[in-house]
Amino acid sequence: MHKKIRLIFSSIVILLGSTAFVHAQRVETDPNLAHPTQIVTVNREGYTIAGLVTHIEGAKAFKYGVALFPGHPGIMRLREEDGQLKFGQGGNFLVRSRREWLDEGTLVAVLDAPSDQWASFSQLFRETPRYGADVAALLTEIGRRFGVGDWTFVGTSEGSVSAFHAGRMNPTIARRVILTASVVRAGRSGPGLSAVQFGDLKSRLLWVHHEDDPCEYTTYAMAKALAQRSGAPLVTARGGGPGSGDPCMARTAHGFVGVEKEAVLAMQSWIKTGAVPADVKP
Repeated sequence: MHKKIRLIFSSIVILLGSTAFVHAQRVETDPNLAHPTQIVTVNREGYTIAGLVTHIEGAKAFKYGVALFPGHPGIMRLREEDGQLKFGQGGNFLVRSRREWLDEGTLVAVLDAPSDQWASFSQLFRETPRYGADVAALLTEIGRRFGVGDWTFVGTSEGSVSAFHAGRMNPTIARRVILTASVVRAGRSGPGLSAVQFGDLKSRLLWVHHEDDPCEYTTYAMAKALAQRSGAPLVTARGGGPGSGDPCMARTAHGFVGVEKEAVLAMQSWIKTGAVPADVKP
C-alpha cells in the first residue's frame, strides 16, 4: 500500500513538473520576450487604453517609435497577472515579428483596443474622434516616458483601418502611416479602406502587400488599385511560406509567413531614409 502511494505521488510530481516545463517552453518560445517589454496604460474617462512596449536592452534614447495596430479583432486584453504579461493575438504578423523593428534608436508599441471596446471594437468605432483621442493619449504618454517624438503608424489587415484613421486624426503625431495586408473590400465587419478619402491623411503613406494574399477582403489586385488611387507607393512581398489555416488569418501569405523579417526591414528602411524599398522576398 505504501509503495502504491509513493508511486502515485511520484507520478503526480512528474506530471506537474512536465506541465510546468511545457508552460515554460511556451513562454520561452516567444522570442520577442527576450527583449525588455512592458505594458503602458493610460486612464481615460471610465476606461483605459494600453500598449505593449518593447525595446533593446539598455537603449535609452529613441529617435523612432513604431505604433503597431494588429489585425482582427484588434483586442489583445493587455494585462499583468502574477507578475507575468498576458495578452492575446501573439500569432498576428505585427505582434509576432515586433522584435525585427528593434535597434538602439527604435522602440515598438503594439496598441490594444480601448478596454470598453473589448466586446466588439468595430471598424466604425475606429473612425470616431474618440478613438483618435485615445490613441493620441497613449502615444503621448509612451513618448513622454521614452523620449519618442517621431511616430510611424503601422496596421495590418483590419488593423490597417485603425492605423489609417488614427493617423488621419493625429497628423502632428503620425509622421508616416504604413498599411500592410490591408482590408480593401467592404464586408460584414465594415467598409475597410474601400471608401476613405486619402486626401484626409496628411502623413506620408506606404502600402505593403503580398502578391499571393489569399483573403477575399485583402486581394493584391484590389490593394494595388487602391494604392494607385491614393498616389502612394506599394511594396510587393513575394514567396515565403508554407502557409496554413484560414486564408484571412495570420499564418498564410496574408500574414507574410516566411517573409516577416524581410517585410519589416523594408518598412524600417523607408521610415529612416524615405526611399521606397525594392519588393520583398525571402
